Amino acid sequence: VMTAALSKDLRTKHGVRSLPIRKDDEIQIVRGKHAKEAVAKVTSVYRRRYCIHVDRIIKEKTNGAQVQVPIHPSKVQITKLKLDKDRKALIERKRLGRAGGGDKGKGKFSEKDVAMADVD
Repeated sequence: VMTAALSKDLRTKHGVRSLPIRKDDEIQIVRGKHAKEAVAKVTSVYRRRYCIHVDRIIKEKTNGAQVQVPIHPSKVQITKLKLDKDRKALIERKRLGRAGGGDKGKGKFSEKDVAMADVD
């Protein structure tokens, strides 16, 4: 899954460091030739080539045609998320996993099972 880092304010708001990038997210490019560009919207996520295309970053070919410049998702920072119920659930799951909360499904034995092993 192609993930990108969240901006500092989103990081503190959601308690998550990075999220998979998605079509209508707004991003800031932080590395490379286009790093000085303003915040832009993701127009497509090309999973096969592991790159994203952004609305304002266009290159003109020699024949005059305009093509979008592919950008690696590790070189961008998400500044605004497109949230729906699935993405909110993902953020909640990641936040709980990072916080170490809810020991549900962690480890092979619960403390109750370990205590019962010494009963004999």
